[in-house]
Amino acid sequence: MKQIALIKTGCTVEQIKPRHGDFEDWFADGLGVSDLLQKDVFRQETLPALEGLAGIVITGSPAMVSARLDWSERTARWLRQAVQTNVKVLGVCYGHQLLAHALGGIAGPNPAGREIGTVESQLVDNVENDPLLGHLPKRFLAQTSHAEVVLELPPGAQRLATSPLDDNFAIRFAENAWGVQFHPEFSAPVVSDYIRYRADALREEGLSPEQLRANVTETEEAGSVLRKFTSLLQF
Repeated sequence: MKQIALIKTGCTVEQIKPRHGDFEDWFADGLGVSDLLQKDVFRQETLPALEGLAGIVITGSPAMVSARLDWSERTARWLRQAVQTNVKVLGVCYGHQLLAHALGGIAGPNPAGREIGTVESQLVDNVENDPLLGHLPKRFLAQTSHAEVVLELPPGAQRLATSPLDDNFAIRFAENAWGVQFHPEFSAPVVSDYIRYRADALREEGLSPEQLRANVTETEEAGSVLRKFTSLLQF
């Protein structure tokens, strides 16, 4: 039986692990799959053979795609090969940006600044038939935590959604590949703790941690994207 590969590009904030767990826990729950094939590429683990995969999910990371780290560039080359197959691919946050970079787009610091907390996203027109995001309402809430974004789409990519600070909040890169800048795996308590433990840095950037935390709410519609992705796979 084929598996979903979870390409882990980093870990969550260390202080919240005892309470919330880490990326692999949240993705397993969101995807509804307990036996993910996890590869910690940021720890130099070997990428899996594409032939045995039903799908690929690339996580977020505290690293930056624009840093062009060796493990990240190696993963980008592997993802470029994956998109050329029938394996379905979903990039989340860092994974979203890495897919764009791998396929010829540009990812880098967001000129509009950091986006963190619960934000309202808007689907662009004519995406109601998209297999992954088409079931969502025109406007939906999503959890965020990022300073870099996709600045330029790769050739052939289609913008699917925007946010207040990001025109490329969700992208369909190919028939079998999508990226979302938001975090469908984040719960409200997780993103609230992200804000709490980064409060000093956020204040230095001119943001109000108190206001950001007050605006955090659950985002079931955005979270449904993970189960939808699983439903598209052939195991």
